[in-house]
Amino acid sequence: MLRSKLFVPGLIAVALMVPFSARAQEQGTVLHNEVSVQGTGFFTKDSQQNGTQQHSTDTGGFLVAYRYHINGLLAAEASYGYDRNTQQSFTPGGNFAIQSNIHEATGALVVNLPISVARMRPYVLAGAGALIFEPTNNGGGFATGAERQTRAAFVYGGGVDYRLVRHLDLRLEYRGFVYNRPDFGVTALNTGVTTHTAQPSAGIVFKF
Repeated sequence: MLRSKLFVPGLIAVALMVPFSARAQEQGTVLHNEVSVQGTGFFTKDSQQNGTQQHSTDTGGFLVAYRYHINGLLAAEASYGYDRNTQQSFTPGGNFAIQSNIHEATGALVVNLPISVARMRPYVLAGAGALIFEPTNNGGGFATGAERQTRAAFVYGGGVDYRLVRHLDLRLEYRGFVYNRPDFGVTALNTGVTTHTAQPSAGIVFKF
């Protein structure tokens, strides 16, 4: 009778220990490094200030990033992205259209949310960096005196990774950038307006 009474609690204890043991083994084999390659969209909010209206054409580009997982919760990331669009400004003194290459360089802290459902793992991120606007000087998108310009940017966002195999994930992500609009050194375009760019993306993550 005593043996029977001890048997049932013993089974319960073993059942509770199995998932914790499996989780500990999984954490012990965490892959700390990953490199991602993503295709992106680049959509900037229109703005208006002192009679000047500013619009940026919607475009796309790419983003590459390296992420180091400090532990199961936190990671640090460095990323580089490239896009090209045209900044269109309608001012009392005339209209301007400046086509530019946009280089983005950012660093961010990533928090992996303690949720894992059907191979999906969500995360959020926040950080800072720079957006570098480089005029192409192509016809139809050129303004006299336009110069290369760097704008400090705050970046935030989040996404979800879907595990295909141990070393390969699919990634869906959203990033938002907050920064002052570029004026390329052209006085007529200097409005001091803060704008926002949305950057949705999808790509592949290689873990090692």
